[in-house]
Amino acid sequence: MTALVTCTVSDGVAQVRLNRPEKLNGLTLDLLKELAQTAESLKGDRSLRAVVLAGEGPSFSAGLDIKGVLVNGMGPLLRNLLPNPVDGTNVFQECVWAWRRLPVPVVAVVTGHCFGGGLQIALGADFRYTTPDTQWSVLEARWGLIPDMTGMRSLAEVMPIDLAKRLVMTGEIFDGTTAVEYGLASGVSEDPWAQANELVATLVTRSPDALAASKRLFAETWGASPRRTFARERAEQIRLLLASNTKALQRASMAKTEASFGLRGRGFRDIAAAQVGAWRSR
Repeated sequence: MTALVTCTVSDGVAQVRLNRPEKLNGLTLDLLKELAQTAESLKGDRSLRAVVLAGEGPSFSAGLDIKGVLVNGMGPLLRNLLPNPVDGTNVFQECVWAWRRLPVPVVAVVTGHCFGGGLQIALGADFRYTTPDTQWSVLEARWGLIPDMTGMRSLAEVMPIDLAKRLVMTGEIFDGTTAVEYGLASGVSEDPWAQANELVATLVTRSPDALAASKRLFAETWGASPRRTFARERAEQIRLLLASNTKALQRASMAKTEASFGLRGRGFRDIAAAQVGAWRSR
């Protein structure tokens, strides 16, 4: 049986692909589950430095495959809307938010179509590069629905509320250049792969501990009170000052050589995540 999500890792960089190109990577329940499982499996790889997320074929994702999701009626759909008591996310939300929890940068390459659930998956990445002619849309309005794959939180992080309301309420379709103007995409060019690879090449030269700490800080303090933010900054900085990868980078910088990093450090959250993963696998 062909995998609906593929993942290969080389030199510390995971290449993850939605793999239904004949259906423009339309989302089914099985694909969403495989996507979340892929993120969960990568979380335990402490040698991982970055992830590149894309779709096989011409499109990133045309969104939910309504016919495929409803093939067995409404029952499975409704059951998968129920939240997991551990993470507080359901299947639709976890396949996006799992990439936010991953302690390495995730870079999405968005081409062709990026509709509905596909757009929300792209927003689960830390960076998104697209082509000028890629079509983007919060398409749920055209089905009489709302974005419920963490989209409301993600949209709030990147754009003003009036613009987010317009996109959610109208289902407007816009191109990649406009996606950058709206704050949904990080960059636009005829070769978004080159942009993504250039960023990844820079990221892998940075301390994996610092990258993980940065991602945690943004996730936990963006919009938090100054007092909480300052406390989290102090805690993360103390850990980094004591980390072996920090010292390796400092030695290399002084010697003007390339740093050789060890495995990413394990913090309390990493240990807790490993315990949750073990619990799930029972």
